[in-house]
Amino acid sequence: MLRIDPEKMEALEKWAADEFRSINGQIEWIIDQALRKNGRLKKKKIHGKDPS
Repeated sequence: MLRIDPEKMEALEKWAADEFRSINGQIEWIIDQALRKNGRLKKKKIHGKDPS
């Protein structure tokens, strides 16, 4: 269960709709971006090469 205040949830719902994502998909995308930005998750390789 995710606990989030109603104002943030409303903003998240709008953002997800603007990008044609589900709320779950949007949350996963936000988390993925934050982890990558902070060096907590390795970049995905595309066809064996780094996406530099």
